[in-house]
Amino acid sequence: MPEKQKKAYLLTHGILLIAFLGLVVYASIKFAPGITRLMSHPEDFKKFLASYGPVSALIYILIIIIHVIIVVIPGEIVQIAGGYAFGTALGTLYAFIGTCLGTLIVFFAARLLGYALVKSFVSPKKLEKFESLVDSPKSKIALFVLFLIPGIPKDTLVYISGMSPIKPLKFFLISLLARFPGLLGSAYIGANLQKKNYLPVWILSGIALALFAFGILNEKKIIDKLRRLRHSRPRR
Repeated sequence: MPEKQKKAYLLTHGILLIAFLGLVVYASIKFAPGITRLMSHPEDFKKFLASYGPVSALIYILIIIIHVIIVVIPGEIVQIAGGYAFGTALGTLYAFIGTCLGTLIVFFAARLLGYALVKSFVSPKKLEKFESLVDSPKSKIALFVLFLIPGIPKDTLVYISGMSPIKPLKFFLISLLARFPGLLGSAYIGANLQKKNYLPVWILSGIALALFAFGILNEKKIIDKLRRLRHSRPRR
């Protein structure tokens, strides 16, 4: 690449990186505290969405997108609140649409802007832990397992996967298929909470918490097993 083109590329890359980070910082300061506060009061969140009338679903989808991009916002709480506001079917649908769009934005931003962007959202420890798993011939199996198990930082994985050689379509199919049960379960909890039907809430919440604890406590073991799978050779 000629020197002039190289400088133009680096300048464009730098401007895009600063612009993306600036938008994320702005959104974090402007929206993250309010979103997190509303999530802890589902009835208030439902009234907040209802105040937007016919575009309430679009506002919720936007909130889901923001939560995917800003990894500090707890996704399960946002999804439960969506189920509380819209019911199981629509809550799942809107959360799925928002997750798809948020994943698209993060994945291609990471692919375009590379390590300079990813290191702003992912600690070096987590980057080292997950990068080798998504950058391997058996990454599809590893990604499906990691996105399926509660307690694994899924939005962080999207940033890391953007730097890997995995094809975008394969990544979206794997990650979204693995995340769907969690979206459905969270919306179901929220819908039953709104109906004051507490037995399914307690049962499903107990299962979810147990799985979440399993994911947190066994993260290292899961990653080690996936690493061994990565290095294993198929039998002939």
